[in-house]
Amino acid sequence: MKFIITAHPGPDSKPEPGAPFDETLFTAYMKFNEDMHRAGVLVASEGLNPAVKTARVVARNGRRAVMDGPFTESKELIGGFYIVEVGSLDEAIGWALKCPTGLGFDDVLEIHALTGEADVPAHLLDLVKRAAPEWSRSFTKK
Repeated sequence: MKFIITAHPGPDSKPEPGAPFDETLFTAYMKFNEDMHRAGVLVASEGLNPAVKTARVVARNGRRAVMDGPFTESKELIGGFYIVEVGSLDEAIGWALKCPTGLGFDDVLEIHALTGEADVPAHLLDLVKRAAPEWSRSFTKK
């Protein structure tokens, strides 16, 4: 099962964009990434740069359109994510509990299951295979 773990500020978090770099804390995060990689559960891990201009594309009247920002308050910022492939939600929670803390924008980790082959009815899997034959090989086991 794959899960995405997203990092958010907590209700009392005060992310400080200009705070001095903490090499020890950064090293702890990189060690956490390395531990998940060595355990074979880490699929992807990235931080999201709040300083970079973002875009939001929304559906309006059945068509996509670009919406101008800003989009979220700093308390709603997603600091980054991990995608892990583990045997259960409990295992994903176990990894999240090992994650360091202290950056200010990752005090809350949310864990969401990603849709897998077992979550899709058979008739829709057949449609996926017909509509996207190459991509479907990455999604299905057959």
